[in-house]
Amino acid sequence: MLVIGFAAIILVGAFLLMLPIATPDGRGLSFVNALFTATSATCVTGLVVADTGTAFTMFGQLTILTLIQVGGLGFMTMATLFALVIGRKISLRQRLLIQESLNQLTLEGIVKLVQRVLLFTIIFEGVGALILALRWIPDMGVSRGIYFGIFHSVSNFNNAGFDLVGGFRSLTPYVSDPIVNIVIMILIIAGGIGFIVIAELTDFHNRHKLSMHTKVVLTSTAFLVFFGALLIFAMEYTNPKTLASLDWAGKILGSFFQSVCTRTDGANTLRLVICTRPLCF
Repeated sequence: MLVIGFAAIILVGAFLLMLPIATPDGRGLSFVNALFTATSATCVTGLVVADTGTAFTMFGQLTILTLIQVGGLGFMTMATLFALVIGRKISLRQRLLIQESLNQLTLEGIVKLVQRVLLFTIIFEGVGALILALRWIPDMGVSRGIYFGIFHSVSNFNNAGFDLVGGFRSLTPYVSDPIVNIVIMILIIAGGIGFIVIAELTDFHNRHKLSMHTKVVLTSTAFLVFFGALLIFAMEYTNPKTLASLDWAGKILGSFFQSVCTRTDGANTLRLVICTRPLCF
């Protein structure tokens, strides 16, 4: 059921991206490109074959954003949300599917867990969207700033890394921007460590202990982020194509952002292409 559900979502997304309304030229994407984009969005991979900011209309971009949200939360989590909204009772079979999709060992409290997952998602994405919108509104205007804030908050909380900047530049124009960098890094880390860890952290004041899983996740995440940032800072400090031209704040932000994004996110603030000849990296 889980496999069929994700396959159906990907195919529906690909069909929507093939519609004339999905692209500015009115032709839609080819089947292969639409299927690739839908798969990348649903599986929150972040790889693109068409520039999200320029190759799609708002309809196409919202289709991608919906696929990211469904893929990030999980097919059964979204199905449970709709069931709760319409007041439908969650059957035993559905509870078993939710248990499987969330990798839980028991059925106890499984629906409550889904509700908390949805609540955490709304809080993180909502706060992230608000802060990013306030940052971008002065530059882009109210409607576009809010839209950018929502899109990038949802995309990065789900570790997808799709962006609307255009020109396949990702977030490179904001390499030294502390608000954009810090907010998106928090969203990526919060979405990446998992809802089980977040739930344990929010209950820590009651339980006063953390499970081995949470301890391992937090410790390994902190080590990899700081160690990765240190390595990037040391190796790229004098590279004129990455950190050399930035001030100290930009160097630190750039190092940490790239370290955070390499966990699963597809965004970047430093140019990763250093030449245009074939076989260059």
